[in-house]
Parts: sequence; structure tokens; C-alpha cells
Amino acid sequence: MSTAPQVRFLDRTTPPHIVTLILLAGLSALAMNIFLPSLPNMAAYFESDYRLMQLSVAVYLGVNAVLQVFIGPVSDKLGRRPVILAGLAMFMAATLGCLLAPDAYTFLFFRMLQAIIVSAMVLSRAIVRDMVPQDEAASMIGYVTMGMAVVPMIGPAFGGVLDEIFGWQANFWLLFLLGGLLFWLSWSDLGETAQKSGLSLTQQFREYPELFKSPRFWGYALASGFASGAFFAYLGGAPFVGTEVFGLDASELGFFFGAPAVGYFLGNFISGRYSARIGVNRMVYWGTIINAVGIGLSILVFTVGWGSVLTFFGFMTFVGLGNGMSIPNATAGMLSVRPHLAGTASGLGGAIMIGGGAVLSALAGAMLTPGSGAWPLLWLMFATGVAGLVCIRFVIWREAHLAGLDRAT
Repeated sequence: MSTAPQVRFLDRTTPPHIVTLILLAGLSALAMNIFLPSLPNMAAYFESDYRLMQLSVAVYLGVNAVLQVFIGPVSDKLGRRPVILAGLAMFMAATLGCLLAPDAYTFLFFRMLQAIIVSAMVLSRAIVRDMVPQDEAASMIGYVTMGMAVVPMIGPAFGGVLDEIFGWQANFWLLFLLGGLLFWLSWSDLGETAQKSGLSLTQQFREYPELFKSPRFWGYALASGFASGAFFAYLGGAPFVGTEVFGLDASELGFFFGAPAVGYFLGNFISGRYSARIGVNRMVYWGTIINAVGIGLSILVFTVGWGSVLTFFGFMTFVGLGNGMSIPNATAGMLSVRPHLAGTASGLGGAIMIGGGAVLSALAGAMLTPGSGAWPLLWLMFATGVAGLVCIRFVIWREAHLAGLDRAT
């Protein structure tokens, strides 16, 4: 199939409309970061240490990673539609738990449960791969993940304003309402796209070694994981840098915090427009270069003494731009290594990306101290950006090597 199948909006007998997929991916992104400007106020509300509340990012990402290992195979077996609907319902219940939590530890427990919304992100990408082939999938995933750029762009800024006017709980009431609206939309529009596997769930999980043995899958997955690792480290460390190093209040932090999303939106647009023409590997390659160079320039500016709130957050747009080019294309690449395991590959690749993100987010929070400035965060982000570049170079080398073997035979 070279073109997408016929789609009719709000007709669940056809594949979902791209608007539905964008909104599903967007809610998953919004749940990750809308409340971040509220972390200092949440720490005061629960009478807990900021570092404890900052774990709400790391534990969310950690559970995200674990769930993705299971979501892919389960959706390959049961279908995309029932898994997404169940995930949305559970997300709404967990959000209510966050709102009613009497202390920080109860809040963190329900925050972990909120991670089930990752099913919307993972399966929106798998649905795209169900519908179209690799290069077209990269373009369509680019458009879908633009929702993951637009929402985080406005989410922290909007969340900071909600916090100042109504308190931190307003962010979670908004998530609950959006979860309900998306449940209705998915029920009405999301037709099944997966060819359900005839294997049992146990047999489905036994398909993982087929992916484990593929060097190209690992290359794509790690390129995506390391490239996005810079952003996840930013999620864990930027609130501290903004408030403690630059003295921003919640609304100011929310405004500046969305800087990477500006670049991410542009990068996703470039992916959607040009991936089918330029090719997956070249898009990932140039995306990882832009990511690493942007952080390197920020380090250089701080080294010569010109570092400021504008330069720190301004150079983060390069991180977003690079990720917007690399992540959709690396995702399409790893889903195409074994097309019959698209859901499983999406889950495993997402687990690698999010699991690494959880570690980097927690590490960034632990490394930053009142006297450290922004340096630990910048060096951590630069290291992960360079690692992503190395991984995609391996994929390019591997494909050239295999092509040479084919010509030799």
C-alpha cells in the first residue's frame, strides 16, 4: 500500500482521522509537563522537599517506560482501539487520585498511574505505521507529533497562569476534562487498524528477541533515545535552573520553559514536509547534529560569560528543532525494521527512550545544586546529543555494509 486508506471523521468503521492522532499524542505530552511551573508551589502545599516533588517527572517517565514494553504486544494482540480507550479511562481515574492526594507520597503514587496515558502516544505512532509505509509514515508521524510540540509549547505557560490564579490543582482538573473529551473522540472516530495477531500474549512477548537481534532497530531506538535524552534532562533540570539560577516565578518559567517546543514544532513540520523526499536516515542525522551543536553553542556562550535566561532557554530551541527532525524519522525507521511487529517495536523503542529519559531527568535534578549554576545540565544534555549522533552514524554504516554485501552476491 502506497497511500493511506480512506478515512471518514467520526466514523469508527474507518481508520482514525489525523486530528484524533494528533490530539492523542498531544494529551500524552501535556500530562508530562503542564504542571512543571507549579512544582515549587506543590512542594509548599504538601510540605515536602522540592527534590521529592521533582520526582513526579522521573517516576512518571519510569512507569511510562515499563508500560510501553507491554502496551505494544498487547495492542498487537488485542488491537489499538481497546487499549487506547482503556488507557484514557485509567488516566482519568489516576488524575482524580492526584487531585485528592493528602500528601506527597500519595500524589506520587497516582502520578505514576497517570503514566498509562503513554498508550495514546505509543499507539498513535503504531496506527500511522499500520496505515502507510516507512517514508510516508515518517512524514505522517512528523505531523502527528506536531501535536506533541504545540501542546508543550503552550502547556507550561498556561499551567503557570492557572497555578497563579487557581492553584496547582487547576492543571490536573484540566487534564481530567481533556481526558474525558478525548475518550469520547476516540470512541467515535478511532477505527481499528491493526491486523490482530493469532499468537497468544505469551507468544507475542516471545517475539521480542526478533527485535533484540536487529542492529538497525537498536541503532534507530538509541538514536531516538539519546537525542530525546537531552530534552528529558531539560525537563528534570530546567525548572530548577529557571527558579534558583535565574529567579523566575511560575508564570515566567512557564513562558520560557516552552522554548524547545518552538523548535520541535518546526522540526516536526520539516519532517512532515520532507522526510519522504530526503529519507529517514539523513533526517535523523541532521537532526542529531542540530541538537548537539545547539547545546554546544550554549556551553560556549556560558563559558565566555554571556550566559543569561535568554541565551539558556533560547539555545534550547535547537534541541527541539533537532528532536523534531530526528525522533519521527527514527521512530518510522525502527517500526519498519519488522513491520509485522510495529506495535511491539513502538512500545520497546518508546520504553528505551522514556526509560532513559527517566534516568536523565532524575540525574539532572540530582546534579543541580544552588551553587552549580546551569553547567551540570548543559554538559549532560551535550553528552546525550553526541551519543545520538554516533548511533545514527552506525545505522547509516550498517545499511551501507548490508547493501555492499547484497551487491557482492
